[in-house]
This record gives sequence, C-alpha cells and structure tokens, in this order.
Amino acid sequence: MDLTDDATRARWRQHLGDLFRDRKVICGIAPLAGFSDWVTLLAEVGAQRPLVVASGVGAGPVPGADEAEVVFLDVPQSESMTEELRAQDGIARRLPDEVVAAVERYDPDGRALWMVGPFMGTAPLLGREVVGGRPAAWTALEDKLLVDALWDTVGAPRAGSRSVPVDRESVRATADGLDEGAGVVLTGDARDGFNGGGDFVRWVVTDDDLDRALRFFRPRCDRVRVMPFLDGVPCSVHGMVLPTGTAAFRPVELAILRGEQRRFVYGGQGTTWDPPASDRTWMRELVSRTGEQLRKLVGYRGAFGIDGVLTRDGFRPTELNSRLSGGLAAMTKQVDTGLFTLLQLNLLHGRDVGVAPDELEAWAVPAMDAVRVCRAIAVVPVRVAAEPFDVHVHWDGADLQRSWDPTGWRVEVGPNPAGTFCRVAVPADQIDGVRVGALNAALMRFLDAELGTRIGPVTAPPDVRAP
Repeated sequence: MDLTDDATRARWRQHLGDLFRDRKVICGIAPLAGFSDWVTLLAEVGAQRPLVVASGVGAGPVPGADEAEVVFLDVPQSESMTEELRAQDGIARRLPDEVVAAVERYDPDGRALWMVGPFMGTAPLLGREVVGGRPAAWTALEDKLLVDALWDTVGAPRAGSRSVPVDRESVRATADGLDEGAGVVLTGDARDGFNGGGDFVRWVVTDDDLDRALRFFRPRCDRVRVMPFLDGVPCSVHGMVLPTGTAAFRPVELAILRGEQRRFVYGGQGTTWDPPASDRTWMRELVSRTGEQLRKLVGYRGAFGIDGVLTRDGFRPTELNSRLSGGLAAMTKQVDTGLFTLLQLNLLHGRDVGVAPDELEAWAVPAMDAVRVCRAIAVVPVRVAAEPFDVHVHWDGADLQRSWDPTGWRVEVGPNPAGTFCRVAVPADQIDGVRVGALNAALMRFLDAELGTRIGPVTAPPDVRAP
C-alpha cells in the first residue's frame, strides 16, 4: 500500500474509521480543550455527535455545542501531573450521579464506546466498551527500575545503574560508585502506580541534594534507580508495533530543562533539532528491536517511545513509554494527527489495521522530516487562570516579549487539574533554527515575569555530541 498517494490514504482512513462509524462515543476524562481533535476526528469518520466528560476547560480552542454534548466533572486539583494521571481510572469508575445520568441520557441502549486516553484501563465503564485504554501489563512496562533489563536484552548500550532501597546508606554508597563527575540521577519505582513528567526524578550532587531527594522518595517508593547524570540533549524516538513488525520514526528533542537546586523542569517536544545521521540510524534500529521484544513479552500492539540522552558517546536510553507519548503526538499533529489516532486506537482494539511497517515508514518518516514541530509547554502547579486566555507575543531569538499586536506567536493559558497549562502557538514558517529547549526556557521566563508562576530560572541542556 502506497500511503504517499492521497486516494490510498483516504481509503485507509475510511477502513480505520469504521471502528466509530455510526456509533455513539463518550470521550473522557480530560480538560475540554484536549478533546478538540478527537471531536473533529469523530465527525470526519461518521460517528454520532459525542458526549464529552470534561475535567475542566483547559487551554486552547474547545468544541462547540453543535459538535459535542459536554458534561463537566469536578476533579480535585492534583499535586502533580503524576497524581492527576494516576487518578483518572479511579475517577472514571466512581462517576458522580449527575455524570452517570448524563451518560444514560445520551446512550440509553448502553451501546456507546468510551474513547479514553492511555492512563485508563481496558475494563468496561458503566457497562460500555472502552477503546484507548491499556492492559495493566503494558502500563507496568513504564517502571523505570525494570527497563534496564529490556535494554540489555535488545543489545542497547546504556549507562550503568543499580536499584537500591530508599535509605541513605544504600543510595550514598551506590552513588559514589556510579558518579562520573556530575552527580547521579535517582528515579523512583512504580510502587503506587505510574509516574512521569519528571515528578519522580532527582539529580543529586551534594549531601543536601540527597537529603531532599530521600525526603521525597521515602513516603512514595520502596526503591530507587541510581544512574550517573548524563549530559547532552534529552531526546526520544518512537515506533508502532503492528501485526507484521515494528515501524520506527524519527528522533524528537525533549525540553527537559535544568532549574534551581538541580531540579529537572519538563516542557514540550520538537523536531527542529537533528542528531548525527549515525545516531539517528541506531535510534531507529533500537525502536525496531524494542518493539519486537515487547510483542514477545506481553503481546504488545501500538505506539511506544524510548526516552534518553544523546551524550558525548551516543544515545543512551533511560525509560520506556508504552503509549503514544508526547513526542510522537507532536510529530503526528503536523503530519496527520487524525490518521495516527485512528491507527493507534485500532491497534489497541485488536482490529486488522491493513498496513505493513515499511509502508507506514515510507510515508510517515519523510513527512515528519519535511514538516518540523516546536512545541513548548509548561504545566504550572498553581492556578493562575480561572478561564483560558491568550497573550500575543514576539520571539526575538532568545526571549518571548508581550506584543500588543498579533504576530502569529501566542502564549495560551488555561486551568487544568494540576494547576495551569500553558503553551506557545508557533507559526509553522518561523521555527527554523528554534530549539524547543531554548523556546521552552523562554516560555517559563515569560510566565514568571508576566503571571508570577514562580517556576524559577531554567536553562536548556547543551548539545555535546560531535557531528
């Protein structure tokens, strides 16, 4: 199948869209703005007008009343992104009476599909089939303390590491043995469920750093992984496990910034940066090997991502994301987000997707290379906006400045359960040479100056790999 042909791609979209055609669909649970693409996609493939169970408004455009029925769910503010995502499945299975009533009014026959994100399970919700959730065995793959064995199995060079109990003596002795001169990074286990967004990651150099890290980990984890700090560009590479093999895509820069007291501050993703060709080739090979190993281990299907650092010595993987994670989502939004969403949902649902890995790569990889993305975001753990709003800004190559006239650049701000979500809307024709790390640091400086978010000073990591 030649997916570079528009007509062929349209027929394929129709096949994948049959999963939802003429069906009632209930979308949940996230801020309303996060469902805009889903609602548009469902209309395109011929689904009935959906019901959206929203946890708030969020930042950015929202579906209109003619596009979706909406019921709002009051979700308590979370301390972190990890806490917010961990709570999703439980909240969905204990919906308040008014939300249950809205679902039953919308779908009295009980035949609608729930369309959910990857932090939900696969068990039916209110007696209705779920599409988009993950089996528990797939979610468990994200435990950072287990993933190094996977890299060893697939033959991936990695940094040395050890898993140790959360006590000062064990961590200090292990850190002393692994420190290569810039300290170590501690990562917490998944004892209480998924963790992400850097919430359970700490960079330790001094005794004070270690004490702060242990105070955080002791009530939350049994063990931590100790690994030397890796200098270089944080990046990821993504793939999709299909029935006949694994498709591998291009690398993505991750805006993992360095804050005060060696704090990691997580932002967005971008493809305006390219690693050397040899590193790109190896990263894609690693995706192919990993995808096939995941198939053997747990019968895996669908998207996944490998996060790591492009160090002076090459790419070193640090974690696995067993879902369609941010880097791939950012790329597909510039290529055909609807088609990739349909593909992912069909794979998770076990349908025949009708495409081979080489066919998908032959279309997707050149398209991802041709249309670059620079997605700078910030999730601030304080509520600075009761309603969404936009600010026109100007980018001077180093900083974002407020503009009283439209420039094509905007900072979009809106409330979410973890506090406030912010992002930069960037004109596609003005991102050449803009590294997402630098833009994300500028966004956070802007938010501190204009909105008093108190993120603090941040810097982007250097590119230390020789060309």
